[in-house]
Amino acid sequence: MERAGLDDLNAVLAIARLGTFRAAAIELGLSTSALSHAIGKLETSLGVRLFHRTTRSVSLTEAGRLFVERVGPAVQDVHLALEAVRSQRQKPSGTLRINAAPFAARAIMAPLVLEFLRRYPETSVDLVSEGRLVDIVAGGFDLGVRVADLVPSDMIAVSLGQPQCYAVVATAAYLQARGTPRLPPDLLQHDCVRVRLPDGALYRWRFEKGARAIQVDVRGRVTLDEASLARAAVLENFGLGYFMEQDVRDDIAAGRLVRVLQDWTPPQPGLCLYYSGRRNLSAAMKAFLALAREAAARGA
Repeated sequence: MERAGLDDLNAVLAIARLGTFRAAAIELGLSTSALSHAIGKLETSLGVRLFHRTTRSVSLTEAGRLFVERVGPAVQDVHLALEAVRSQRQKPSGTLRINAAPFAARAIMAPLVLEFLRRYPETSVDLVSEGRLVDIVAGGFDLGVRVADLVPSDMIAVSLGQPQCYAVVATAAYLQARGTPRLPPDLLQHDCVRVRLPDGALYRWRFEKGARAIQVDVRGRVTLDEASLARAAVLENFGLGYFMEQDVRDDIAAGRLVRVLQDWTPPQPGLCLYYSGRRNLSAAMKAFLALAREAAARGA
């Protein structure tokens, strides 16, 4: 037996409601003969007659009445569901799920996430921050946020405009006691707060000046896996730390931390939003991407 399609169910309900094949055919945009053929095919597949038909009238059989009673509410629910889905293409609504590196989540919170929620009150955002790079499609996310060179090649990227800088910092008290490193190799004579990556490896501090690029496997008594904990250790004079500039900018401005080796930490590729395809984007996705481009254009 063939499965009845939604068009077949709509046809049965239209005939039952309007009382004639002709009126139902007009409503459905079909010829009367095409509608009659479709109903006949459905009845054959079901093995029962749904309508009594004469040249002058149409009425439901007992099986037809049972069919309409059971199918009618279900078809209405299907149409309501389809309308709800289509509405997301027209008006931003529903939940966007975003996966971002912790520093990236902090960077987009005010200019993008909170601004998006203010503009579109029928939307919500589920923002998950984690250090490891995840497959956003397999993880059920709409968008990812990472530095440009970490965006998977099969994703569509939207630049957020701002380059990212790293900063090496320590307290003035630490530098007074231990001296100030002038070149990246000098760090090997210092205590450094090390960071462990999600895969278990220790992060090597990266430096660049002109054509020279150096990675330093720093040493230290403290190893952590979260930037805020590393910052706390540095503020307590446990050594030098290596951070995204935006995470320690206020500390530098307030004098709590002193930046060193600045000429070895030039701007790096900035953050990007990325997603899996251009087709059939929801209105919420389109609105968020438009806001991202707007923020990038004004240098937010």
